[in-house]
Amino acid sequence: MMRKWQTTAQLVDLLCELVHIPSITGSAGEIMLPGLVTQQLRSLAYFQAHPDHIETHPTGDGREFVTALVKHPSNVSKTVILISHFDVVDVIDYGIWEQHAFDPKTLTSLFRDNRETLPDTVRADLETGHWLFGRGIMDMKCGLALHMAMIEQACYQAFDGNVLLLTVPDEEINSVGMRAAVPKLLELAERHGLVYRAVLNSEPMFTRYPGDETNYIYTGSIGKVLPGFLCYGKETHVGEPFAGLNANFMASKLTNALELNTDFCERIGEEVTPPPTNQMQTDLKKDYSVQIPHRAVTLFNLFLYDTGIDERVTQLLSLAREVAADIKETVLMQAQRFGTFTPAETDINVLTYEQLYAYAARTHGQNRLEQTLQEAVRRSDPGDQRQTTINMVDELAILCKEMAPMIVLFFSPPYYPAVNRSDHPLIKRVVAHMIDTAQKTHGVALKHQHYFGGISDLSYVGLQRPLSTLLPLVNNMPLWERGYDIPLAALQQLDVPVLNFGPVGRDAHQWTERLNVDFAFDPMMKWLPECIQQLLADD
Repeated sequence: MMRKWQTTAQLVDLLCELVHIPSITGSAGEIMLPGLVTQQLRSLAYFQAHPDHIETHPTGDGREFVTALVKHPSNVSKTVILISHFDVVDVIDYGIWEQHAFDPKTLTSLFRDNRETLPDTVRADLETGHWLFGRGIMDMKCGLALHMAMIEQACYQAFDGNVLLLTVPDEEINSVGMRAAVPKLLELAERHGLVYRAVLNSEPMFTRYPGDETNYIYTGSIGKVLPGFLCYGKETHVGEPFAGLNANFMASKLTNALELNTDFCERIGEEVTPPPTNQMQTDLKKDYSVQIPHRAVTLFNLFLYDTGIDERVTQLLSLAREVAADIKETVLMQAQRFGTFTPAETDINVLTYEQLYAYAARTHGQNRLEQTLQEAVRRSDPGDQRQTTINMVDELAILCKEMAPMIVLFFSPPYYPAVNRSDHPLIKRVVAHMIDTAQKTHGVALKHQHYFGGISDLSYVGLQRPLSTLLPLVNNMPLWERGYDIPLAALQQLDVPVLNFGPVGRDAHQWTERLNVDFAFDPMMKWLPECIQQLLADD
């Protein structure tokens, strides 16, 4: 029988078909794409004989993820999971090319005709003829196409074990798909008698610095949290600024102190987490008036390797206290120079959301506290968990305004636990084998890296720390179990070693996003089967 997805031409056609569906996170296209994947896989003879081995599963919000299991006829239990995500980011950054962002062949041709408008590095790639452009082509529909090709090979008994494809929505925002998939993976293991050997992701290789052309194989994935600071100052008329305290001023001081602060970087060998950077800074006034903004918020991306949440909370609170002292000193100095008004209270309370919650419960009663938080959630857009979180902290701060001026530390979804399985015997052996294989077969040097730097759903296949160490996060995340959670007990039970090995791409989340097709569908198509076989092989 003719194989569907084994030649470069076949794989390019499959990839373009996947890219053509505009599966932007939260869009109708994201809901459509599982239908294409299942339709294509059901055309394989194996799934016609075993239709119950392909399933779509609801995530609870109208979206679905797909599982496709190929069991080896010898009825072995050992199984490799191939995970991918099919959602992509928006295309507004494409400008005049936006209508062609999901048509790789047309877009690449247009870029070729307008090559003088491209950045030099992009034009250089284009002129090699090895690259295709388009939204999602590298991040990460090529990985999904490769996994579908591996599933086809598994249907012809290419591997000494079972292969389970899992492809999910929403990796780009909240990882709803992967968090919903974890309990399902445990259920599938019980139903089919599977023992999971490893989870293999094929996110593309990410450059560590501009111009980086190193080829990487990853044994983990970077973690991240979103710490925020709610700043509550004191209201006043703009004509009497020293009679109040401007929350925008407070937030700007915090942003200035934390933005790109390398004290928050972690280093493991040559690998370093990027420093924190601001994701949102805004006041919380509803309308313009001549009252100063006395409530504001600033929210940051903070990457993690091995540092615990408790250590980060301590570090963030210490920084906030330093900023509070700086604010007081600045206000007093400027008031002295101005010489007319006596400043308002400038001693700023620095506390966590957990501490503010406990104060509110003692002072205003548990019933009123819960009513306040429920009303904040009710009035929020359920699709924006960042804003819902901010609204909850804001309403709680208003309820406890007698604590002002104050800075309140909290965490917003999503949370990605860091994962690193570099020391796992199976992963060590397979990585060494693939580095050797790549050099011998194609003269390509692969470099082992502990953490994939692009954030990935590999964060949700196990827990590297005891559940108790997450309490500082859980207790300071207002939305925890009020619309956001992670199946922590299921993660403890799953706990499968991970590997990320994928194609070469450039400029994820940019209008110049592109994939090296020759690399993806020649060496990578040869290495992935070897990698899967090694993951299934006995020691």
